[in-house]
Order: sequence, then structure tokens, then C-alpha cells
Amino acid sequence: MPSGDRPQCDLPQHVAIIMDGNGRWAKSKGWQRLRGHQAGVDSVRDVVEGCAEWGIPNLTLYAFSTENWSRPKLEVAGLMNFLKKFLTSEKKTLIDNGVRLVGLGQLLDLPEDVLQTLRQLEADTAHCTTMTLRLALSYGGRQEISSAIKEISSQVLSGQMSVDEINSETVQQYLYDPQMPDPDLVIRTANEHRLSNFLLWQSSYAEFYFVDKLWPDFRRPDLAEAVLCYSQRLRKFGKVVENG
Repeated sequence: MPSGDRPQCDLPQHVAIIMDGNGRWAKSKGWQRLRGHQAGVDSVRDVVEGCAEWGIPNLTLYAFSTENWSRPKLEVAGLMNFLKKFLTSEKKTLIDNGVRLVGLGQLLDLPEDVLQTLRQLEADTAHCTTMTLRLALSYGGRQEISSAIKEISSQVLSGQMSVDEINSETVQQYLYDPQMPDPDLVIRTANEHRLSNFLLWQSSYAEFYFVDKLWPDFRRPDLAEAVLCYSQRLRKFGKVVENG
């Protein structure tokens, strides 16, 4: 197992993480699920600081999906409360590490007080240039693509765009964050092996790394191991590579 030091290899430019296993972690200890979500914040902090220190310029965390709204109301309320507290308490840590925060998803679905706190932190960290941390909140990949199709269709119907002009670059322009680079490495914890509606468009050529650890137990050495594994992959992007 690598240490928490910077991996001595080529680093991905964008890491995306599906943070899974908070509820199972709490249940294994005889606690309520919300305690697992609370414990997961420590993992978020360690991973964010690690990426910033190592020089990984983009990190996207799947924090709350569109499907998560169907969870029990008490759990959803608790998650929103934890989110607001995180956005408030981590401001100094983000700024000290040069981390710009960006929300990604159907953000208007968030409670008004949470949305206002998010927008304020986005503004407070807008000047940071070391790393961009995107929190996928009320996010769904299918919903993102559907939204882009609707916007493009509107442009075609109004005569501002022709069908022949539509290509992958066009779709990219209408995603939630058109400037976001595609993830190089997608990590999922808790021994689950699926995308769960996360960055479906952007992950077309991403490398995937699955780990058994539950998210509250995931720390910087685990991230280092994932990055080392990524660095040993041969990425061909559909092309023929000599000796590949």
C-alpha cells in the first residue's frame, strides 16, 4: 500500500469519485446511516487536500444524486444539513489550499438556504487556481444529457442552429459545466461496479478503479494506490497503439 505522499507517476488531470458505503459503514458499527455520512466528510477533506497538494487540478465528487431525493425524508434532511455545514466549515480549508468550488447538477432543486450557501462559497473561492473541486449535487447523467438535448432542440426550432451543426462539441457546450475536462480516472468505493448515472457523457474514455473500502475508510493512501494503478494503464482512446 502506498503512503499518503505524492505518487511518483504521471498524475491524472481529473479524478471523479463515486463515494459509496457511508450507510453500510454506520450500520456495521450499529449506528444510524446519517452518522456514516458525517464520517465521510473526513474522507472528503483528506482526498481534497491530497489532490491539491499533489497537483491534480480537477476533482469531482458524487455527493447527492437525483435518485437520492427518494430516500427517507429524515435522511435527506440530514444530508442537506451536513452539506450546508460542510460548505460553511470548509471555506478556510478550501481557500488555504487554493481550491475553487463549483456545484454541478440540478442545483435549483436544493433547499434555498443550502443553495445560497453553495453560491456564496463558489463566489468566495472563485479566485482560487490550484484545483477545482466540483460537487455533483442533485446530479444525474441522463438528466444532464436530456437537458442538453432540450436546449439544442430549442436552438434548432428557433432557427439559431441547424441539425447539421450538431456534433459532440455542440452537446458539450450545453452540459452543466462545459469547461469541465473529461475525467481520466473514475473511482468507486464499497465494492460496487457501476456508474449509477454519474458523468455518463464525460466518462466515455475514463479509466475505472473499484475498491472494497467503504467511503469513510478511504484516505489519501487509497487515492495514491488508485492513481498508481491508473498510471500503469495504456490509454488508447480507440486507436491502435504500437505494442498495445
